[in-house]
Amino acid sequence: MMMTVALSSCHIYRKYELPEGGNAQISDYRNAIENSTDSTTLEYIGWEKVFTDPLLQSYIRKALDNNLDLNDAYYNVKAAEAQLKGAKLSYFPSLALSPNGGAASYDGSKMNTWTYTIPLAANWEIDAFGKILNRKRGAKVTVEQMQDYEQAVRSQIVCGVASAYYSLVLLKQQLDLTERTSVIWKDQVESMKAMKEAAYVNEAAVVQSEANYWNIVGSISDIRQNITSVSNSLSVLLGEYPTEWDVTSDLTFALPADISKGVPMSYLAVRPDVRAAERGLAAAYYTVNSARAAFYPSINISAQGGFTNLMGSLVTNPGIWFAQLAGQLTAPLFSRGQNIATLEAAKAKQQQAMNAFRKTVLNASADVSNALAQIKNISDKKVAVENQIDKLEKSVEYTQELLVLDQKTTYLEVLTARSSLLSAQLSSLACWHTQVASLINLYQAVGGGR
Repeated sequence: MMMTVALSSCHIYRKYELPEGGNAQISDYRNAIENSTDSTTLEYIGWEKVFTDPLLQSYIRKALDNNLDLNDAYYNVKAAEAQLKGAKLSYFPSLALSPNGGAASYDGSKMNTWTYTIPLAANWEIDAFGKILNRKRGAKVTVEQMQDYEQAVRSQIVCGVASAYYSLVLLKQQLDLTERTSVIWKDQVESMKAMKEAAYVNEAAVVQSEANYWNIVGSISDIRQNITSVSNSLSVLLGEYPTEWDVTSDLTFALPADISKGVPMSYLAVRPDVRAAERGLAAAYYTVNSARAAFYPSINISAQGGFTNLMGSLVTNPGIWFAQLAGQLTAPLFSRGQNIATLEAAKAKQQQAMNAFRKTVLNASADVSNALAQIKNISDKKVAVENQIDKLEKSVEYTQELLVLDQKTTYLEVLTARSSLLSAQLSSLACWHTQVASLINLYQAVGGGR
């Protein structure tokens, strides 16, 4: 009875649990995973309900089928499952069949007496002190950790494809806007030439309008190059050779109605890197338990039986059956110092795992906080930019009319108004893209991608 209490007190048989108290992050995390959660909230809904564009959905499915990184993560899980299977089989006896036979000749005598043995040996380690138990639990935690890593890769792929896709949408919208603007500026050049003939403007205005037109034309090449680069990045994610990908021209993108304020711990409790960090802490706990169990004896039962015609002085022919049974108790008498060192090292690794877990929770909370703040702030900016565009469109119209009417308005004012309008229009597109990207960042920050 006293032996059982002593073993229990040193955690050899206990399952891993998050340590009680001592740290606010760990306490909040424990409460989050213990309380029931709403499966309709952002951290639990599947990517199909977040990214509803059918074309984007087809790309994400292709990436999940073809991506080599996800394939590697899948096989990491399979390898860990195989190790867990091996750890479970350690509870069963090991069996070995090793037939052997031979004959001997002495001083030239004839080899006419053949001996043989066909033994079947079994060995069984009784897990009285939790050595096999902790190895099995540690292997199970490793499987769960590999599954978390696989989910993290899946999330990165889903959000990576969505990010590349919407970057292409932005660039093609910018290209369309810039090409339409270049047509307007080209018409403006012709208008400046006509106004010069009518002595409304001078040659400087014509040259300036032409310079701005060619500046717009030059930016088109940069946008096309960016489209090629992003398309190639998307091709890599989809496991395809470089090609140009179709994207939607619809800029409608609805943010989820319920975006929580602050950083709910429930967001972090399902994030795969946070879960993986906790699995690492659990694995370190079981390593410490295994190091503790090394101080206790090993108990083995072995049995051997089979068929032989070799029985020492009792040789009979044909052979006979035989059986042997033995037990062995092995206690670590002279390795205590080494076991103590192993235990101290395991405890140090456990503390490092705890630090890594706490750091992961803090980093994850910063990611979620940044994404939530970005969603709010970019929405406010988008409203301001839309109001700016409305005023600038009127400004362009007014200055153009005043220039034609020769109301002491210079071409520089027209140029400034048009340049400001183009800049605001591009800024509006950028706001839309930032808004989309902020949701992608938030979805990845909460470990989405299921």
